[in-house]
Amino acid sequence: MQLHFSPSMRSITISSTNGFLDFMKIKVAARHISYRTLFHTILILAFLLPFVFILTAVVTLEGVNKCSSLDCLGRRLGPRLLGRPDESVRLVSDLYKILNQVNSEETPDGLKLPESFSQLVAEMKNNQYDAKTFATKLKAMMEKFDKEVRASKFAELMNKHFAASAIPKGIHCLSLRLTDEYSSNAHARRQLPSPELLPLLSDSSYHHFVMATDNILAASVVVASTVQNSLKPEIIVFHVITDKKTYAGMHSWFALNPLSPAIIEVKGVHQFDWLTRENVPVLEAVESIHGIRNYYHGNHITGANLSETTPRRFASKLQARSPKYISILNHLRIYLPELFPNLDKVVFLDDDVVIQRDLSPLWDIDLEGKVNGAVETCKGEDDWVMSKRFKNYFNFSHPRIAESLDPDECAWAYGMNIFDLRAWRKTNIRDTYHNWLKENLSLNLTMWKLGTLPPALIAFRGHVHAIDPSWHLLGLGYQSKTNFESVKKAAVIHYNGQSKPWLEIGFEHLRPFWTKYVNYSNDFVRNCHILEP
Repeated sequence: MQLHFSPSMRSITISSTNGFLDFMKIKVAARHISYRTLFHTILILAFLLPFVFILTAVVTLEGVNKCSSLDCLGRRLGPRLLGRPDESVRLVSDLYKILNQVNSEETPDGLKLPESFSQLVAEMKNNQYDAKTFATKLKAMMEKFDKEVRASKFAELMNKHFAASAIPKGIHCLSLRLTDEYSSNAHARRQLPSPELLPLLSDSSYHHFVMATDNILAASVVVASTVQNSLKPEIIVFHVITDKKTYAGMHSWFALNPLSPAIIEVKGVHQFDWLTRENVPVLEAVESIHGIRNYYHGNHITGANLSETTPRRFASKLQARSPKYISILNHLRIYLPELFPNLDKVVFLDDDVVIQRDLSPLWDIDLEGKVNGAVETCKGEDDWVMSKRFKNYFNFSHPRIAESLDPDECAWAYGMNIFDLRAWRKTNIRDTYHNWLKENLSLNLTMWKLGTLPPALIAFRGHVHAIDPSWHLLGLGYQSKTNFESVKKAAVIHYNGQSKPWLEIGFEHLRPFWTKYVNYSNDFVRNCHILEP
């Protein structure tokens, strides 16, 4: 901006180089205004004009009302210059009041709702809705959509539960073909292990692993990953226990696919002399209680108040109702001292784990007289997986539980455990397990819902030695956000949860850690079209 004074000081010209104000010429009459007053006036104008320019430019750029006249511009600038709220602020404030009022009221029954937001806008235009009617309909629409989303989520969880409980076609095919091979191929029936190696099955100088499963493919991955990552496979003895219907197929697989120099024994529960109904009261207890099988195999929606639960809680309840929890194979680990009377120490592995490094150092861990070496699950960076305490598994509103247990006591993980069988035989762990299991069954499962871990948490109290968490990483079957680097570093990764890697619902980015150990060149695997990596 430039000021030009005439030589006589009778006129002053104000010009701008930016084109906003071309010029302003002021004639000065000396008899009316003094030079001092005029000079001060010019200074004030020179100070104010840039601010007026900037404010005008801001309003124009905002395009609130696309003002194109001085009158419109004045209406926009006036309230700002005078510090008054403009219409848009007042409109938003009024809308808040209406929304709060509608939110505190019940939605009218039978209200006809549009199917989409665009339809709602069209109805507003055609029917001249007032603000309250609009807010009421909008609230009702959101409530309706929320119910539909919740219903879809619960249906998804149910479908996932059924998918997790079912046997995939490929795995069923593998079992049938291997069973048929057992009956027709003498090599598939050969003794495991060979007779000269039988004494090593009870030799405590070897590293003994135990696994109980009816999933042949999963068992093959556990054994293969253990042997392939061992620095001393020649001292590994694997005891694979299965049920009677799967025994022939399981035996065929390991007879036809030996993993020398490791020693593999396959045994059915029917082949253990000690494992009779008289010695395993858990079998009689589970089968004799009316409604137990229906609880695990029945309609899981019936009796569930879905309006008062969250999808996460419902998912936990579904997981607790997996049929595997009434299988003897799932309870078998509580009988290890009796099943292997000549062994001093074993490592028990679930069938949904993968071993990624040598486990020999586990035998060097000093359990300090404890029975069970396990990873604690109440400490760690992953709040979703590593935040499990007794209160996550037990119903502490039940007086029996409240008076006996501490809700904040740290839980520990099943799936990869070092068991000192000599120390175990000096305890009453098995009887404690049986007594609590029977009591919970007699009380219609009101003390806990989740399978075999809760009674084990009670039975092993005071007998657990915490081992380093890097030995056992959990949650790959229900935590899709598992840290990738942690998975790579863990000695044992555990796909606990519904999303098993051999299922279509398994997490794609976590599946390769498991498929790495599937023998896709095997004729049986290839012909049964087992899930490809």
